[in-house]
Amino acid sequence: MPFLIDGYNLLRSVQKQLEHPRFAEAELCMVLREYLRRSRHRGTIIFDGIGPRQKDRLHGTGGLQIVFSGHGVEADAVMERLIFENTAPKRLTVVSSDRRIRAAAKHRRCPDVKADDFWQQVCEFVEKPTPAREPQEKRQGIGLAEADGWMEVFGLAKKPARTSK
Repeated sequence: MPFLIDGYNLLRSVQKQLEHPRFAEAELCMVLREYLRRSRHRGTIIFDGIGPRQKDRLHGTGGLQIVFSGHGVEADAVMERLIFENTAPKRLTVVSSDRRIRAAAKHRRCPDVKADDFWQQVCEFVEKPTPAREPQEKRQGIGLAEADGWMEVFGLAKKPARTSK
C-alpha cells in the first residue's frame, strides 16, 4: 500500500513528541525509508518549498520518494493534486493532521492517518526485531549427502545387498 505523507506536518509532530527541535528532514526520511523497506511498502513525502541546501542526505531509494513543492507552491496543493490524480485512491494512505488534506483524502475515500498516530505506528514497527529468515533447506530440502548422513545416524542407512555364491 503506498503512502502519501505531508512532510512538514509529520516532521513537526515528531519534533514535539521527541522534544527534539533539531530532528530534521534527513533524519525523518531515514526512519521512513527503514519503515517502508521493512514493511515492503512505498511512499512519497511532500515538503514545502525547495528544501535544505544540503540535499545529499535526502537522496536514496528504499521505497521513499522525496518531493519538494518548489518556490511559491504549497505542499498541500501538491498533495491534493496527487490525491485527486491517483487511479487507486482506496489503496493510497494519506498521512497528515491537516484538515484540508484529510478532507481531500475522505472525498476520494483514501484511508487517512493523523501524523501522531502514523509516527507511533512507524516507531513500533521499526523497533520490533526483524524475524529470523528461514533456512533455504526448509523449502528446498537437504542434499543427498546430508540425507545419507542422517539415515546413518538413525540406523536407517541402506545396507549393502548380499550376494549369494
